[in-house]
Amino acid sequence: MKTLSLKTAGPFLLLTFIYFIVGFLTTVNGQCQGPLKIAFLSEATAMRNSLTTLISFAFFLGYLLNSSRTGRMLNLIGYKRTLIRSLIVMVEGLVFYTASAFCAEYAGDAGVVVNGDFVPFGYFVFLMGSFLMGTAAAMLQVVINPYIAAYPLPGTSAVQRMNFTCAVNSFGTTIAPLFVTGIMFAGVPLDSVTASQLTLPFILMTLCIVVTTITTRRLALPDIEGIRSSSADATSSVSSGENARSVWSFRNLRYGVITIFFYVGTEVSIGNNINLHAMELTVGGMALSPALLATIYWGGFLIGRMVSASMKNVKPRPMLITVSLGAIALMIAAMLTENLWLLAAVGLFHSVMWSCVFTLAVDGLGEYTSRASGVFMMGVFGGAVFPVLQGMLADWIGSWQFTWTIALVCEFVLLWYGLRGYRK
Repeated sequence: MKTLSLKTAGPFLLLTFIYFIVGFLTTVNGQCQGPLKIAFLSEATAMRNSLTTLISFAFFLGYLLNSSRTGRMLNLIGYKRTLIRSLIVMVEGLVFYTASAFCAEYAGDAGVVVNGDFVPFGYFVFLMGSFLMGTAAAMLQVVINPYIAAYPLPGTSAVQRMNFTCAVNSFGTTIAPLFVTGIMFAGVPLDSVTASQLTLPFILMTLCIVVTTITTRRLALPDIEGIRSSSADATSSVSSGENARSVWSFRNLRYGVITIFFYVGTEVSIGNNINLHAMELTVGGMALSPALLATIYWGGFLIGRMVSASMKNVKPRPMLITVSLGAIALMIAAMLTENLWLLAAVGLFHSVMWSCVFTLAVDGLGEYTSRASGVFMMGVFGGAVFPVLQGMLADWIGSWQFTWTIALVCEFVLLWYGLRGYRK
């Protein structure tokens, strides 16, 4: 790889750092499910798992409702201004997280009854924070994904740049479970955690994002030619004279959105719900460590993405087919044996799926790329749907073991996209 100057690599490094923040806070939100199941929902019984997984649902609802809108915003005001607005929304989400802790500490007895279960108001404030954080994450990824894929960094390919940036993102997701258990709820048994322990960590995270926002405003982030149109309309199309067409008319993008819906569904189901499964499972008389399992899962992402970032000549389609087959085999073995260590190892195969699907979905879109990025990110809503379905199924059958069939179906969809779905 050629020697790079700070001026050349600066925008790439800035967006990579912000992608780290996205991964870290996304996983913090998911890892709070287990502790908040105790802190907020200790009096819930009939809908405890369902209410807990609604934290992820609220987060990924932000993707569905705001991704396409951000794509239009990106076309209208450009990358840097959209990036700044996204960071401001992230600050707002962290403020709601902090407010939920204050509600729990000073108004813990106030709440409503849902299907016979008492639910405190602090839980709903946290859900609103999750929605805003999901909105911010969606907005940031709408900006970062097409920019990184098209950024002219000498000596690199699009999928290589995506995998490197995703690897840094995975470092954030890997350390987040340890941050939640080792700092936010440090030294407290799981059955004794309180929501008030969120206050100081979220205040510090808010200050960190404020500093990042101020720094980003001062740095240059030039637009890249050929991936953003000068105007956007409300019909999901890009104006280009007589050749204007809807982004939905691109087959590879259309099926790419469907595929990423299922991919994020299985990614988040394992990343978040493996903790809830572990909390109810003991091996040899000893409880499994939810934080360790989550760290292994997200650590697999880090390892896989770092390795793939060094593989310059590997094409995304055969890579997607290979890792989909590996994930399917490992998930079947994990489910039949109820071995959560095998389930956590699926992270190694999941590591490159995002970059493969995104690269294939926007392949050949040219000036439609930035608009397509917003449409593509709508598919991330799968992270809201499948974990909640799995939680409801766990409540219904009284066990998590065979609920992983839902995630397994998602893996087969990824295999299908690699084999048949991707066609321009």
